[in-house]
Amino acid sequence: MYSAEENMLRAELELLMRDREVLLKIAGVAAGLIAELNSADLPIRTVEAADLLATSINQLPEDLLQDALDAVNATIVE
Repeated sequence: MYSAEENMLRAELELLMRDREVLLKIAGVAAGLIAELNSADLPIRTVEAADLLATSINQLPEDLLQDALDAVNATIVE
């Protein structure tokens, strides 16, 4: 049998894994959105916000970004 502490840690780990999946989906959708934007068609404030988001996405390690894209079945063509 598992102790109460082990059960609590297991529950916390499961919660963190669910949160990770949600965050991966958000990052994947954001990356896909940024890839599809045409900055020439956008107001400057929107371009600035998109640039901030793109900068944040580009800070992700490549394997984590790939996990995010996989979470939403997206690919980014360079």
